[in-house]
Amino acid sequence: MNAIRQYIEVKNNTFNVVLPEGFTAKTVEVIIMPADESDHVPDWHKEIVAERLNNPLPLVDGLEMIADLTQITH
Repeated sequence: MNAIRQYIEVKNNTFNVVLPEGFTAKTVEVIIMPADESDHVPDWHKEIVAERLNNPLPLVDGLEMIADLTQITH
């Protein structure tokens, strides 16, 4: 299951949700709660997180990394 989180401006007690291309669900669950502006994450930050989730870097062994750095500096 994929979740979509959007911050949408409410005007006259209504709002419009635009779903991404390829969204095929016929029924959705909508949860509405006021957004705290201080909790808002900028789009550039979301893009970085999405990129890292889609292209994770391999895990690095800390001791191996230290050994590699030691060899480089000596």
